Amino acid sequence: MTKFEPDHDYLCAKRHKEVLFCKWQISILVGGLFLLLSGCTAFKPHRLEPVAIEVPTAWSSISTVATNSTTSLAAWWLRFDDPLLADLVQQSLQANTSVNSAKAALLEARALRDVAAATLWPTLGSSASAQRSKSGSAAASNRFTAGLDASWELDFFGANRSALAASEATAQAGLASLGDIQVTIAAEVAIDYIALCNAQARLAIANNNLSSQLETLQITQWRTQAGLVAALDSEQARVSAEQTRALIPPLQTSIAQISHALAVLTGQPPATLLAQLAAVRPLPQAGYDLALSLPAETLRQRPDVRAAEHRVSAELARLAQADAARLPNFTLNGSLGLSALALGSLTSGTSVVSSLLANVAMPLFDAGSRRARVRAQEAVLEQTRFAYQAAVLTALQEVEDSLVALRGDRERLSRLKLAAEAAGNAALMARQRYDSGLVDFQTVLETQRSLLNTQDGVASANADVSADHVRLYKALGGGWLPDSSTATTLSIEATKRNSRP
Repeated sequence: MTKFEPDHDYLCAKRHKEVLFCKWQISILVGGLFLLLSGCTAFKPHRLEPVAIEVPTAWSSISTVATNSTTSLAAWWLRFDDPLLADLVQQSLQANTSVNSAKAALLEARALRDVAAATLWPTLGSSASAQRSKSGSAAASNRFTAGLDASWELDFFGANRSALAASEATAQAGLASLGDIQVTIAAEVAIDYIALCNAQARLAIANNNLSSQLETLQITQWRTQAGLVAALDSEQARVSAEQTRALIPPLQTSIAQISHALAVLTGQPPATLLAQLAAVRPLPQAGYDLALSLPAETLRQRPDVRAAEHRVSAELARLAQADAARLPNFTLNGSLGLSALALGSLTSGTSVVSSLLANVAMPLFDAGSRRARVRAQEAVLEQTRFAYQAAVLTALQEVEDSLVALRGDRERLSRLKLAAEAAGNAALMARQRYDSGLVDFQTVLETQRSLLNTQDGVASANADVSADHVRLYKALGGGWLPDSSTATTLSIEATKRNSRP
């Protein structure tokens, strides 16, 4: 077993930038104020520790693992070599309503990140006014003003920077969540398409067997009329043919419903694809060469695990923000303007009015409200940590389950193929021997039913194997390719304070 620890480079670089930014603010703008107050309080950063989860070094369900990069899994549907399947998946990734909704949510998260980033900079405003006033019998007077106002909240203890870090992590989680929806939608389209091909194959098998059974029914009717066999044989043949005929309507219904589902997944009205999907196509198969990645690599490329990592980082930043809210708040306010009794006098030097204000606000008593907010945020952080662990364990389980199912269905398919071959031979020999009068008609019926069942089973097992490949690629995190510049895996951290002010 090895421990899965996400990369720390991103957070370390980010922390270094924050420290440099803080030093720049202090040295340029509040050097004197810092010297005055540094003896009263000091900022002590969080001590960060990664979450380490033990994961196996290899998957238990296979003996040999072919390790592939994330890129090979990004468009796994191309491995099925089916142009229509690839086209449907691409349409769904562009037009599916859930995907588009996730894209809008990502835009919202990025906009809120920009809002949080703006709080680190000064705000600048302008104003202008013209006033004419008169009191009693005195002559009316005018006053004209124009000015600029500036305000800057000095983020000395990192409250605004923590809010920005939380917004950034939330945006990254939104990007990973979008990837998770894309992975899910692509897999759902492929599974539905495989189910459609399976239903079409089973319908063809049912029609072929029905044709054979109708021929047998015709022969028995002729022999009954000739007095060679009893009417029982004819009625038994009719029962078998009608039972097979009864299989056809449900399969036709299933084909239509799956076509409707595929149309909706691609963002179209239900009946749009009926004509396009009507033609019978061979079942798409991915081949037996597995594109597997190691367990730890799988966890890093799965979007739901990445989203859980980013949520932990966001809650950690919110905890730092809640801590900083208990400390003093520093602001600088300034104004520069012109004020004169006459409009023409605004340009004279005597009309200039300026002011500069430094403000410090310190919470003294809040009945423990701010400390309670910190404790509440610590509890939220713990919840996201457990959610992250659950995402990791679920990812490992899904891969193992998919591998077990794939191995079992492959074995079942090989056995069913042998059974179908034997059933075909048995049905042929029974028909020949019945024509020669060597066996009774019940033997013919039994071999025909066995042939239908085994052929239907082979078709279903083939579809199960293809669907198992889809579920495996989904479990491995296939179906998306994160942008390395915006979706770098953040470190997962827990916070332990050395001391609290």
